[in-house]
Amino acid sequence: MILIYTHKITKRNKYVFNLIFKDVLGVDFQLTTDEASFINHKGAKLSYTNTPLCDELFFNSRNLLFETGINEQNISVFDFEGNKIFYATEKSSSLPFDVFAASFYLITRYEEYLPHIRDAHNRFAAEESLAFKNGFLQKPVVNTWIIWVKELIINKYPEVVFKEKKYEFVSTIDIDNAYAYREKGFTRSLGGYLKSALNFDFAEIAERTRVLLGIQKDPYDTYDFQLEIIKKYKLKNIYFFLLGDYGVNDKNLPIESRKFQSLIKMLSDYSQIAIHPSYGSNTSKEQLKKEVNRLSKVVHCEITKSRQHFLKLTLPETYRNLIDLDITDDYTMGYASQIGFRASFCNQFNFYDLDMELETKLKIHPFAIMEGTLKYYMKIQREDAMQKIKPLIDEARAVNGCFISLWHNDTLSNQKTWLGWHAIYEEMVKYAMEPSSQGIPDIIKPVKPMPANWLANA
Repeated sequence: MILIYTHKITKRNKYVFNLIFKDVLGVDFQLTTDEASFINHKGAKLSYTNTPLCDELFFNSRNLLFETGINEQNISVFDFEGNKIFYATEKSSSLPFDVFAASFYLITRYEEYLPHIRDAHNRFAAEESLAFKNGFLQKPVVNTWIIWVKELIINKYPEVVFKEKKYEFVSTIDIDNAYAYREKGFTRSLGGYLKSALNFDFAEIAERTRVLLGIQKDPYDTYDFQLEIIKKYKLKNIYFFLLGDYGVNDKNLPIESRKFQSLIKMLSDYSQIAIHPSYGSNTSKEQLKKEVNRLSKVVHCEITKSRQHFLKLTLPETYRNLIDLDITDDYTMGYASQIGFRASFCNQFNFYDLDMELETKLKIHPFAIMEGTLKYYMKIQREDAMQKIKPLIDEARAVNGCFISLWHNDTLSNQKTWLGWHAIYEEMVKYAMEPSSQGIPDIIKPVKPMPANWLANA
């Protein structure tokens, strides 16, 4: 056990200490404000305060974890040991910045509570984030900082035993539209024909007709390929089903379709099943509840996992709605327009509600890559896609984190605009599933003693 002294125990520092020491490093700790007992303690100890008390491992604190409320932060980002840091400190004997405050700022998404520019879908824009502006969005810097903390503790207290986390890969697939042509009903099918005719797209008219007559397989029906990949690589996979009412941004099949229900049940035999809350449910808790109940009735079990359609995430309202419906795990934490680590972290963590100053039981699972981001936002060509994907896998693997990918059933069709992308998906899976001893770059440098004049030269 590690004894931690701080001059004031708050909900914020309890949260970040729990995350770093218990959840990631797997070591017990005890917080104290008693100076005498801390000084007399003979075992491993560290202090998080303004000045050291004895010969302990000392981390100089800034104000963030001792505040309440959400206030504008004056942040300057610096380079240190090949990584970015902020909340610089002068008197620390360990690291030249407040690692705990910086971790809290990034993981709680503090900046998303502050006034910011939103995109066309009313989302926090990746380009507005501290990580994007300072070039560390594609690095899980919080994981790296935690490794630095671990190294410092081992150097001073080699008797401390840590429980090692293992790297893992989770493939997730959103089913926004289970079929391109099948099960749409007469009205939607007729509308599809008319739209194609107005666009003089006779090839699509012919394709739709062949599919509806049973002559050709629906182009979005890529489930045989998906199951083949799951079995071949013994893949941990999660499917997120959109079950919202039909709308401009919600165009999946009606849940009344028996074939759609059969598809959900079939996939549930091989993977975990989760809800994909609709665009329309983002502002309606009643609609969200209806969609969760729909999926629960199909699979005859409680639904506990979710990811928002269009990645529509508004803090803290979106997460509060999920908590009220007993959702325990959410996979929305990522950006539509940029790849990388939205929370600068690649492990699961409990959502901290900054408005209520409350750690919740909702576990957040950040994803790092979405295929639509590469193609539509970043304009990456298929042949260059793995050059963007592999470094993210390497980053997660180097810190024993979790790499989560996001794909869609229609992008695996190997047709039209997605020609060849199914091969990229398999190549990503194969690379992500490789044993951790293969092909791992030296991403993290061991932390060195802080130069005496570091802050002056920063």
